[in-house]
Amino acid sequence: MDLSSEKIQRSLSKYKFHDVAVEELQKIHRIYPGMKPATGTYTFSDSTQKELLKLTGNVPVKYGGRTYNFPIQLWLMDSFPFTPPICLVRPTPNMVIREGKHVDARGRIYLPGLHNWDYPKSSVVGLLTEMIAKFEEDPPLSSKTTGDNRDPHELLAFVSSLQISDGGIRHHDQPIDKVSVIGGGDLGMASVMSILAKCKVDKLVFIDVAESATKGGSTDLEIFGLPRVAVSRDVAASAGSRVVVVTSNAWSSEQSYVRVVQTNVDLYRGIIPNLARLSPTAVMLIASQPVDIMTHVAWRQSGLPPTRVIGAGCNLESERLSHILDINMNTHKPAWVIGELSDNKVAVMSSAGPSSGAQPGIAPGPSTTKPLLDRAFEMMKNRGQRSWSVGLSIADITNSILTDKMKTHSVSTLAQGWGGIDAEVFLSLPCIMGSKGSTRLAGASLGQEEDSKIRDSVTSLSSLLSQLRI
Repeated sequence: MDLSSEKIQRSLSKYKFHDVAVEELQKIHRIYPGMKPATGTYTFSDSTQKELLKLTGNVPVKYGGRTYNFPIQLWLMDSFPFTPPICLVRPTPNMVIREGKHVDARGRIYLPGLHNWDYPKSSVVGLLTEMIAKFEEDPPLSSKTTGDNRDPHELLAFVSSLQISDGGIRHHDQPIDKVSVIGGGDLGMASVMSILAKCKVDKLVFIDVAESATKGGSTDLEIFGLPRVAVSRDVAASAGSRVVVVTSNAWSSEQSYVRVVQTNVDLYRGIIPNLARLSPTAVMLIASQPVDIMTHVAWRQSGLPPTRVIGAGCNLESERLSHILDINMNTHKPAWVIGELSDNKVAVMSSAGPSSGAQPGIAPGPSTTKPLLDRAFEMMKNRGQRSWSVGLSIADITNSILTDKMKTHSVSTLAQGWGGIDAEVFLSLPCIMGSKGSTRLAGASLGQEEDSKIRDSVTSLSSLLSQLRI
């Protein structure tokens, strides 16, 4: 691999682990000589930019008895190889992206090897091998074809996207509005009732997980037989859901907080992969506690893109905050509570009113908004979270997904890359919610106090996650 050019040398000199990075690049060249290095400017989701090395080339993928060369691009972070690359498929003009379990609509690649990256056990060579295997199961690209020249594989894909229902043929573009709620406790029951009241659903499945310490809440639903509600103890009943809400908790009597959380992680290991397999295009909404950690765990265990694994997070507090600001202070602007669902959470205000038609965003700088937000926060004191109130919040998020409402909610999401956050943690951030999942709003400058709280949460969440067996 030719690393001798002045641009590449200049870029490599900024890498924290220069010698190790060069060694890894040479290993990649020996196995995949077609991957060519170059420099470029990568733009993160919060609009910040950084000059990085990138590898560009093709990976050979066998599908349907034929071999296809899929163009990919790997951006190497400046802490490579101790952090995973950002991987993208880069379709040529005659190709289109096929969104699936491992690739989102923008071409971002998500693989277990990326989620569980642990150098030196993990390597780009191993990642490319895994990528090829996953692409052979579910190709991320297809050709742009029209008329009689359409590839038979595309015709087969079209046929497989049809479903037979009582009303005849139904295409996936008209999906059944099915929601599944996993967990039989008070929160599960509150979520079911709230979703029925708030959302227009064709079918709602309430699954009482036998291992859950809060099981048993589904019995009365079975007795009274509510319309459009099915009760089950088998996660297979969730198949084909558009939204999967997970409220299960399996708290143990252990004294150590880490062991208590580990009990919940172990419960998730038995249900999350199956839920993702049964509803591969669903949005997974997590309400188990601690919500930021459990959303992170669900994302890793499911293999779904982070845009489709979110937590209820600070949505309830955000709705309460906006209501107080609107009614009591006449601001008429949305506001959100962001960060960890703990004492470290902070408040931010939208830069635009709800009916202005402007793109939603966080108001830059806290100097003018902080007094208002502090007063509203004070008025929110003593408003605890109850099962029914959290259930209403869950129903509100679910409704935005089912109706493709594109409303901005503060939900727990992958925060890496937002506001300069380098760690792989989940925090509540303002996200536009629609049928495809979440889209984060760009980051904004925070005050010193608020920024310090966010950084403290990143540190504590990273520490706790490192002690868990996911």
